[in-house]
Amino acid sequence: MSDEKQVAGTIAWADLTVENAEDVRDFYTRVVGWGSEGVDMGGYSDFCMTSPEGGPPVAGICHARKGNAGLPAVWLMYVTVTDIDTSVAACEELGGRLLSPIRSYGEGARYCVIEDPAGAALALFQKG
Repeated sequence: MSDEKQVAGTIAWADLTVENAEDVRDFYTRVVGWGSEGVDMGGYSDFCMTSPEGGPPVAGICHARKGNAGLPAVWLMYVTVTDIDTSVAACEELGGRLLSPIRSYGEGARYCVIEDPAGAALALFQKG
């Protein structure tokens, strides 16, 4: 993920969590021309999707397993925030709710999934 996608308030990533990531990966490979790179998840692979010309990943397609179990099957945007704890507190104060606990990712990054008062899901991402 590039630094420009890690500015607070910007969309840093998008992924889709589904029961059968292989079938959905193949769907998007044929429909939009994406390539894919497997990401070992310990017994199965999720996928980073690349543009038809190659290059860095543009999105992810994940299995609804382990930490992703129970996430909605929607293209989920990850928005960068400065302080994830403050953002989660504001979400809950304003009628939203936490759909997944805050988790660590990579070198100090953290993320979670929230639901706004209208029922739309969004992931919050705090860079490490």
